[in-house]
Amino acid sequence: MIEDATATARRKKPQAPVDRVRRELFHEGLCGQVMHTGPYSSEPDTIDRLHSFLGGTAHTIAGRHHEIYLSNPNRTAPEKMKTIIRYPVTPTT
Repeated sequence: MIEDATATARRKKPQAPVDRVRRELFHEGLCGQVMHTGPYSSEPDTIDRLHSFLGGTAHTIAGRHHEIYLSNPNRTAPEKMKTIIRYPVTPTT
């Protein structure tokens, strides 16, 4: 399926950087996440808010965060960009 999608993208948009796309599987289980709205440059403030929130719960960050991009940066104004920022967490005992 990935090879088919890559071939289709290359055929439809030869200039698209499809070689930079990668597929990763995550087995993180329980997560803390937040929806960030705005430009990528303002994500650190949102990440700080998520850290503060998680610090007030009975959970500890258990790995690196990852981002799920919901907006196309070529078609969306920076202030309207949407990104899910997600951290795996474990309950503290």
